[in-house]
Amino acid sequence: MRRAAILARIEAAAKAAGRTEGDVGLVAVSKQQPDTRIDAVLAAGQRVFGENRVQEAQVRWGARRAQFSDLVLRLIGPLQTNKAEDAVALFDAIDTLDRPKLAAALAGAMHKLGRRPDVLVQVNTGEEPQKGGVSPPEADALIHAARETYGLPVRGLMCIPPANEPPGPHFALLAKIAARNGLSQLSMGMSEDFETAIRFGATHVRVGSALFGPRG
Repeated sequence: MRRAAILARIEAAAKAAGRTEGDVGLVAVSKQQPDTRIDAVLAAGQRVFGENRVQEAQVRWGARRAQFSDLVLRLIGPLQTNKAEDAVALFDAIDTLDRPKLAAALAGAMHKLGRRPDVLVQVNTGEEPQKGGVSPPEADALIHAARETYGLPVRGLMCIPPANEPPGPHFALLAKIAARNGLSQLSMGMSEDFETAIRFGATHVRVGSALFGPRG
């Protein structure tokens, strides 16, 4: 089973970095995966899943929420402000806060619904114009505003390094920003580089194709 192999790799990478397997959580990236693969991974014991789109996640997980009481859903894709309420209602963590306007929308939705999912700030470590995320020089200000102005439960940071660059420096930068802001969670590393991310302190690794197999 792919999941067992990935967990073994996580454990080995954690040990090599002087950490324990329990320090690193596996987030199964389930976007666009067919139900048969989702059910197989659930049957193998996986309970933490990452989704890119609110509407797609509502369809996929609505009924399964009732079936699996220990299910944890994380939003790992960009979020529009008009979907903030739906996101707060469905997800246990929103990992892609990247601007004050979204922070305000999430705060309003949490107040209205009485539900407070964890929040991670997404940092665009490569400052790529096509990607979401706050730029590194502006990250401290957004983290402060999210906590102090909007009262959000900010737990950590998330990043997606540029595809054509070594990921290590980006992971190191994210860890540095987290440390100076007293944040303990780092969502970084995907199928191709999660072992490197663990070496730099990842607490959540997001694995899709290596876990589910190639799409299509």
